[in-house]
Amino acid sequence: MALVACCTVLQVVGFQNSGKTTLVEKLIKRAKQFNLCVGSIKHHGHGGPPDSSSELKDSHRHQQAGANVAGVEGGGILQLTADSKDWSLKKLIDFYQFFSPDVIFVEGYKKEPYPKAVLIRSEEDLVLLSSLTNIICVISHVPLKKEVQRAYPIFHLQEDEHYLNFLLKEVGERR
Repeated sequence: MALVACCTVLQVVGFQNSGKTTLVEKLIKRAKQFNLCVGSIKHHGHGGPPDSSSELKDSHRHQQAGANVAGVEGGGILQLTADSKDWSLKKLIDFYQFFSPDVIFVEGYKKEPYPKAVLIRSEEDLVLLSSLTNIICVISHVPLKKEVQRAYPIFHLQEDEHYLNFLLKEVGERR
């Protein structure tokens, strides 16, 4: 019997070093201020299983920020620890339901269909906007052209309060 996802899922996506882990930390801390039970899933997108590198450190940062359950997945290995040949994002979300989270923040898994906050470091990263689905906002390190601004809510990286309020409002509305 498959579990049915009964919590909000919000993805944070962007290229390497765009600030994904920092944003997830901030979201976790803000969600905890509202007494939400928070799960986080980090995708190790560099091939193979997670090692003692930054992915494990990043999931530890999620835990330190207040996540009730935090994990990293790559190469079929989920570091919680559990072993499976297929740790699809859907399977991970179903598994996390055991912990009864109110929200799951997902770092990575760009191609999955969940609502996304997209981090943009430079104009070269704008290619993401044409290849992703379900974008609810863009958080950018640089000013963006008007046509991009008309397509999505845009926040500058330094506008923490604005985009955190926006994203937590989205989480609340989707619950």
